[in-house]
Amino acid sequence: MQQKMTRRTVVRTAAVVGAAAALSPVLSATAVAAPSAGAADGAVPGARKPKRPATSANGWTIQTNVDRDSQVWTRSVAGAGLTVPVWIGDVETVLLHVVRRFHYEVEELHAGDLAGWRPAKEVRRRHPESNLASGTAVRIRPGFGATQGTLFPLQTDTVRAILADCDGVVRWGADDKPVDESLFYIAVGPLDQRLVDLAARIREWNATPGQGAGVTAA
Repeated sequence: MQQKMTRRTVVRTAAVVGAAAALSPVLSATAVAAPSAGAADGAVPGARKPKRPATSANGWTIQTNVDRDSQVWTRSVAGAGLTVPVWIGDVETVLLHVVRRFHYEVEELHAGDLAGWRPAKEVRRRHPESNLASGTAVRIRPGFGATQGTLFPLQTDTVRAILADCDGVVRWGADDKPVDESLFYIAVGPLDQRLVDLAARIREWNATPGQGAGVTAA
């Protein structure tokens, strides 16, 4: 038996179909606009996070080579006839200043008495000597000077005076445990303003003969 289609039924059915048609674009737009969980935080689903570069104990990036695709280049110590690979720029200015003053005020240095950058595999990670791998440290009289008590009291006092002029930017391995009197390294991170300020002062001293740290007053 067929059911009669009344006028009221036809009107009601048309109203339902019309409402569904009106909502369809809205529902589609909502589905398209809804971001995925990965898109919300900028991450690509399944992608690996970039690996952070390895750093030495003082927070500077370890360098894999010298004088080629590196921040470490071989530099000359003015007046000493020596060269050493160090991180160029402000680090270079500060460390070479320390080496030069050691040469003139503590003990004259000769070939073999100065060392800089070393490959990461040759130094202990998380130890002060790891700073050699980033080019932010030097060894003065390596080997012989690595133990304690290798300097006379007056020489030790002079080294302390040199470090005092560096305002905490440079640390001496003699103050570490285990002691390493040959090691001098940058004790602040790459973004520390004290390094920038000290390097600027040293450059000013170098540009003004007869002035600056290490000069004896007349």
